[in-house]
Amino acid sequence: MRRSMLLAVAALGLTTTGCIHLVTPPGDAPLRYRDAVFSDVTVTPNVDYGSAVDQLGNTTTLKLDMYEPTGDTATARPAIVWVHGGGFSFGARTSPELVDQSNVFAKMGYVNVSIAYRLAPQGCVGTVTASCIIGIQHAQYDAQAAVRWLRANAAQYRIDVNRIAMGGTSAGAITALNVGFSPDDVGTSGNPGEASDIRAVLSLSGARLRGTVDPGEAASLLFHGTADPLVPYAWGLDTQQVASAANVVSIITTWEGDGHVPYLQHRQEILDQSTNFLYWTMDLERAAQA
Repeated sequence: MRRSMLLAVAALGLTTTGCIHLVTPPGDAPLRYRDAVFSDVTVTPNVDYGSAVDQLGNTTTLKLDMYEPTGDTATARPAIVWVHGGGFSFGARTSPELVDQSNVFAKMGYVNVSIAYRLAPQGCVGTVTASCIIGIQHAQYDAQAAVRWLRANAAQYRIDVNRIAMGGTSAGAITALNVGFSPDDVGTSGNPGEASDIRAVLSLSGARLRGTVDPGEAASLLFHGTADPLVPYAWGLDTQQVASAANVVSIITTWEGDGHVPYLQHRQEILDQSTNFLYWTMDLERAAQA
């Protein structure tokens, strides 16, 4: 365990068996990757990151919006891929909570990309169909393609290829967890020569629906309401328990009585915990600072 983490834990009177990955990193403000060190964000919309054939046989150009700290000179920056929700049949990369998080983390020094992915004609709202299952697979493959795109273009966008995370809401959270626990399930959405593994996952109202959890795979932080009617809380809890049993760092923040995607109600808690979690699990103390 990093000495700085131990000092932060000790300062709060916690034990090392607690949620140490949620401890606020120590250091004078403003601390990059913990605090807002930039005042403005540069947004580059409609960037092509791949192409793939959808369920109707149409070739789809996959696009993302990039959020970067304005004026940043760091040569190798951690990145977060954000994936929207919508039951795998609707939704957009401009989903308000993803735009909010992309701006917040960009001001801390991250490169953020919010992605579109192939949507299923029927999706997974209400029932599990063949279209739903394929939609879950396509979303994972496209999200992995975004990770590979970041690595393939790391020099141009100054990406630290060893510090890439993924976050999402609902279907996007499911996708992020599936990517985190199935890094070798490549798919065919672009840049096949690059790796698609990630270091950490942020999940809001999501659960693992594909793949196994093996030692060394992505750390995960899950946020979930116990009264979620769409993605049952039990699914999220099972995800956390299975990951922990495999000795993979996994934490679940439980909101008693809350439903699906209560982002506005818990915005600051989500941002604070996510900030601390990424700092420690991606070893950002040793990431590029300038």
